[in-house]
Amino acid sequence: MDLIKPRYWHYWIGLFLSVACVPLLRRLHLPLRFDWSALGIEYWLVRSVQSVFAAVLLCLIGLRKPILAPLVERYRREPLRIILLLVYLAVLGWLFIWTIALVLFVDTVAIIEFLERKIREPLHALEAVTLPAIYLFTGVLLVFAYNDIVASVHFSFAYDPAFDAIDKWILRGSSVADLSHWAVQTFPPSFFRFLEVTYFGLFPQIGAAMILIALYDGKNRGLQYIGTILTAYYLTLALFYFWPSQGPYYLRQTEFSRHAGVLQADLIQKILVARAQARWHHVPLHFISADYFIGFPSMHIALPLIVMWFLRRWKRMLIALCAYDSLLIVSILFLEWHYIIDTIGGALVAAAAIAITDGFGWSTAVVGPPGFEPGTNRLSDNH
Repeated sequence: MDLIKPRYWHYWIGLFLSVACVPLLRRLHLPLRFDWSALGIEYWLVRSVQSVFAAVLLCLIGLRKPILAPLVERYRREPLRIILLLVYLAVLGWLFIWTIALVLFVDTVAIIEFLERKIREPLHALEAVTLPAIYLFTGVLLVFAYNDIVASVHFSFAYDPAFDAIDKWILRGSSVADLSHWAVQTFPPSFFRFLEVTYFGLFPQIGAAMILIALYDGKNRGLQYIGTILTAYYLTLALFYFWPSQGPYYLRQTEFSRHAGVLQADLIQKILVARAQARWHHVPLHFISADYFIGFPSMHIALPLIVMWFLRRWKRMLIALCAYDSLLIVSILFLEWHYIIDTIGGALVAAAAIAITDGFGWSTAVVGPPGFEPGTNRLSDNH
């Protein structure tokens, strides 16, 4: 039976965890409610807008000719479009700051272009993207719930000293904290703000890959991609249960002002330490929120590797993602989010999740729908 093959295990694991979640929450006196102010429509709408923008950037990098040539020709023939779009951009600039205005403008142009090219029937395209998105949404809620469950039964920082010691062995006596100290003394605050933006830029990357995979290969491949991500999360939760740690920032709790108050990351790290300690001491909790306490393994390593695996057919996209994710590693270490051993663990978790759900591509046929390349309507450009 196909449903018992490894590539479908993520459905069964998710179902099992969902059934077990409610009694576990009740037993630990944790709420059955989520904080929708942090996890509600506004959060996912912002992530969706960012993901579309990131998908457009990846397409411009990896598929320049099939994307730009028809667009330029269309606007050359109909210059009134340019005037209308400039007016629209001006209105956006008046309503929002320039970064938001630019993202909304690019997203609008991309959606119009998508609909005009009739790459897919709109309803089919909506279904192909929406089902994986819903699956990701429900899976993430489950991860947040079990994050609080594990933090309530195991001390979230139990293995931080051990992982710090392993790092010192790997780095021959140094540590991630030492790297961060050196960086603070070497680089200006603007460099760390750049790293912070890079760190949080992972999430649009995930959404962008989901959009491209779902539109190119259909909802089943999109669901498989999300299943790989969730499999990595489930493996990470299991490792967090046995070897709980939160990250190097826990060991410097008295130094959260290191970056002179310029970083949101410092505040987030301080809040995460306090909330993980509250879970361990069973302080009453009203809602399950978007807290994430897991240091080992690093999902900021696992997730980009999964994204690159599923987008590997587009070589220029892959190169761009490799460059970006190299900066991501720098941000992980200099901002003290993870130990070196966490990054190694993240790579191993990504490899295991890909092996389980995709078999490293050995049995997965890549079949794209018609509608993306010049002349044949295909979006592929492997050069």
